[in-house]
Amino acid sequence: MAHVRIVRETPLSAAEAWRRLTDWERHGELVPLTHVTVTTPPPTAAGTVFVARTGVGSRFGFDDPMEVVAWQPPRRCRLVKRGRLVTGWAEVEVRPLGAGGARVEWREELRVRGVPALADPVLAAAGRLMFGRVVNGLLRDGS
Repeated sequence: MAHVRIVRETPLSAAEAWRRLTDWERHGELVPLTHVTVTTPPPTAAGTVFVARTGVGSRFGFDDPMEVVAWQPPRRCRLVKRGRLVTGWAEVEVRPLGAGGARVEWREELRVRGVPALADPVLAAAGRLMFGRVVNGLLRDGS
């Protein structure tokens, strides 16, 4: 599995950072060629399912379905990737900082079926770039 870890500090409160990071549809706005759809009714909780569809048109792309398996707002959530192509998990933790603001940690382990483990370092580097962009965008943009 490819291991990804992203840590950011933000002047946002922990509650606001949490709100932004768990706005699942907004993730799709920050990943090229991707649209995210939550398929279960709100509010988000353990059991919430959403799908990130990446591709061009309906014929060329893939679905990355995820399920929230741990939901402890505004501190921690864990997702399990249940796709045919991408599997693994992601975990987001938000902790308040003493002088205000928050520290965010995003950890992810992923595997792409058909890609040999030898390519895990390349996959991890690509994941750090992409997920880092998502975290930065969500924390920067007021949504």
